[in-house]
Formats: sequence, structure tokens, C-alpha cells
Amino acid sequence: MSERIVVVGFGPVAARLVEELVPAVRSGLVQLLVVGQEAEAAYNRVMVAELGVGRTSVEALAMADAAELEAAGVQVRLGTKVRRIDRARQHVVLSDGSAEHYDRLIFATGSRPVIPNLTGLNPDPAGPVLPPGVITLRDLNDATVLREAVAGRKRVVVLGGGVLGLETALAASEEGAQATVVHNGPFPLGRSIDRGSGSVLTNSLRASGVRMAGNARSTAVETSGPDGSFSALLLDDGSAIDGDLLVLSCGVRPRIGLAEGCGLPVGTGILVDHHLRTYHEPHMFAIGDCAEVRCPDASCVECRTAGGPSGLVGPGWRQAEWLADYLLVLARDGQEAADALEPLAIEKPGVIVLKARGINLALAGDNQADPWDDELLEAGAVAGRARRQVSQWADPEHGRYVKMTTRGGVLEGLVAVGMPRTAAELVVLFERASELPADRSLLLRLDGPDQLDAGATTSNDPQRTVCRCAGVSAASIGDSVEDGCSTVAEVSKATRAGTGCGGCHDDIKGLIEKHFQAAAA
Repeated sequence: MSERIVVVGFGPVAARLVEELVPAVRSGLVQLLVVGQEAEAAYNRVMVAELGVGRTSVEALAMADAAELEAAGVQVRLGTKVRRIDRARQHVVLSDGSAEHYDRLIFATGSRPVIPNLTGLNPDPAGPVLPPGVITLRDLNDATVLREAVAGRKRVVVLGGGVLGLETALAASEEGAQATVVHNGPFPLGRSIDRGSGSVLTNSLRASGVRMAGNARSTAVETSGPDGSFSALLLDDGSAIDGDLLVLSCGVRPRIGLAEGCGLPVGTGILVDHHLRTYHEPHMFAIGDCAEVRCPDASCVECRTAGGPSGLVGPGWRQAEWLADYLLVLARDGQEAADALEPLAIEKPGVIVLKARGINLALAGDNQADPWDDELLEAGAVAGRARRQVSQWADPEHGRYVKMTTRGGVLEGLVAVGMPRTAAELVVLFERASELPADRSLLLRLDGPDQLDAGATTSNDPQRTVCRCAGVSAASIGDSVEDGCSTVAEVSKATRAGTGCGGCHDDIKGLIEKHFQAAAA
């Protein structure tokens, strides 16, 4: 008898898991039920802002087709919530009153936007109430609201200085809206970058037409617009930032309510081991934004410093692919064979990239130490381990800044603003844990008029990872172009490259153009 698997949630990570399990459904090895709260099948939530400014379409964001899945034998329940989980009977109770049995249950509930505690907003996570003209830019309805504001060249206020907030403001400004970013601290991305890069980034944002309001603490939302809609964001110094649309970009929190409600241990996310199993419950698993990989073994060195869910789609996809293999072996060969599989690989520190017209930012690892900050540079330099070293270069007038934090010549952290070639090279070196050249200025010259021979740089290596979300190399993209793909959309369909955050679209386009230029020569 085939195992019945129930997937709770139908976002991008769940879509990847379902895709991997479809062949087993067709063969009868497993039965699969997917329960999605939204009326739409899975779509690329990371690209909702691009949809909101008119740069992509709903069809391009789609990551699953409910009709096709149903035809393959997958049960899909859209617009349906899981009210509670009965662990004793192994049932999920749905919002329509029905109960569905499971042999294995996978939490893929993702995350929810943080609603700040401001007068005029209801931050209750169970049912936040936002007035007209206030959105979180998390779903297709929010994209429609943003699209109307941008088309009407309205005033868009973005509350939050993270990557998604900055990208939204930049895109809205580029498409004709008047965008303002309001954030705490002297510069955006304050938890991820240092003062120098933050200052250069702020100036670059302003030069791109985005208004910046730093060191700002919001207290209330004014709703004196038409039909009680948003009209201004009020600050604690008594000032106000007028606008027609407020985009809340204040971060996300894992959706753990269902797991917590049925008695599963939780931390920041749903606690799972290196096989993605929930604590003390072998029938349940968690993946994606809701999963916190931190095993219960107190002696596990890797878990001592483990953080919460990364919030990035790439790690979620890798979890989905690993879990699909585990579930298939489990259904076909039994528990002992499944447990003999190699555990999920530990995720390396992520690379954050912000790309827009005229702005390029890349950062990774720890880049807070300054060149003369002995206390931070000596941290970890024990038992013969080398101390950290920092190489730093700044040209604020032209919007350029680079910092490289190394230990024994190997990058531990980096931040680069306005230096796209240098950034690309540093990211490759960081991901490979390669040693930097002794003369760091050689890297800076990649963006200069006397740049190094492009063929000598690792950023032109065909084995480099172009799409970090899907883990696709330049060679794989090149092969798809050789096979006839001539657009980013076609390459994405063939390789999955560019289906995550979209930050690699320009790189994919460049590889396509390079191929056809060579063919024409």
C-alpha cells in the first residue's frame, strides 16, 4: 500500500517538493495531497515587486499548474486552510470541516510579513488588518495595488531598509513613481553592512531618485486619504512623510502556529534535525522558511552556532530536493534504508545581491570589523589560527566601495558597492573558499580601465554558479543556449536558472549574448 503524504502550504519550496514527487505519484508509490491557503497555485513570491511595477507577468511567476498536477494524480486543495493537526490519529482537519489522513506530513508553511506595532495598524499575526493603501507586497493582490500606484505616478513610501524594500523602491522610482525609503539607523541594511558601504549605498540610492529617510522611528499611520486610505507615515519627532501607498517591508517571521498548536517543539522556526524531521515525531517534517535545522543532539558542533531559517529560496529548494529523495527511499525501501542516506548538507553562508539600474551591491559573511579594530580582528585567533585582516577601498564621489575581510588569505566577509566585476570575482572566491591574491588591488582593477584579462578571472569560469537559488552553473546555461534557448525565459524553463530571486537575469542574458556574438563572428 502506498504512503499518503500531505504537504501543508503551497509556496515555491512546496512546489519544488511536489515536482520531485510527481513521478512517484504517477507510479503509485505514494499518494500526495497539497493544501494551499491561497486561491492560486505556487508562484514566485520573491518577484512580486517586479510584477507590481509591470516588469513581469503573472504567468512568468507561476511555479506550478494545479490542473497538470491533478492530471498526474496529485490532489490539490487551493483556498483551504489546515485548522489543526491530530497527531494521535494522523489527521489534518481542514477549513471546510473535512479531515484527511497522512502517513507523512510536511510543513511548508513559509513565513508571514511582520506588521509593525503602529497606531492605525492591527499587528495581530492571526488576522492583521491593514487600511486601504497599506500593503506588505507578499501576494498577487498586493502587486496589483502597487501596479496601480506606479502607473499613476503616486507617492510610494517603503517602511524598511532591507533588500526587498530597497529593490521595491528602486523599481517603483525607475518606473515613474515617487519613492521614499524610511528606516531605522543611519543607513539601510544596517545589520548586514558597515558604515562605509552604507553611506555609499545611501548616496547611490538618492542619485537613483529614491528619497531616503534614515534614523526614523515610525509611530503611526495616518489614514485621511479617500475612503480612509493611507495618507502619511507619522514619526516620533512629530514629522510626517506623506504618501499615497505604504509598503511594509519590515521582515518576516516563520509560520509555526500549526506546529506549535499540535505540540511540536519550536524555536524561531519549527525545529528539525538533519533529516528535516520534527523533534520526537518521525512522521512529520518541515522545509523552507518555517524550518529551523537545529538537531536535538547537544554534542553536534554544527548546530551550536546554527541560526534560524535563512529566508532565502535557494536553501529551501535544496531542502525540498533532499526530502523528496528521502521520502521516496522511505516509501520504497523502508526506514532503515532512508536513514542510511547522507544527512542534509549544512548550508554555507548566503550571498546577498542587490542589482538595479546604476546600483550593484554584493555582501556576504562578516564585514563589520574595520582595518584597525584589533579586538574584532583578534576574535577567533586561537590555537595557531590566523587573525583576521581587512582590506578596504572607498571612492564615495563615484559611488564605489569595497571591503574584504580575510583569515589566512581566505575571505570570511565581503561587501562591494558600485564595483560589479570586483563583486562577481569576490563572490566566486567566497563561495569556493579560495585564497585571495596577496595584492588585493588586483581585484579592484577588474572595474578599472586597465582591468585584468577577463579570461584570467574565476568569474568567467564555466563551472561558476550563476544562479545561486537553483544552483545552476554557467556551463549548464551555456549548454541550454547551445541546445536552442535564446531568451532568459527559455533558459529558466530548461535549467531552472533565474526562477528564484531573479538577481542572475542579467548574467543569464550576458551568457546568451556572448554565445550569439561568438556565433556571428
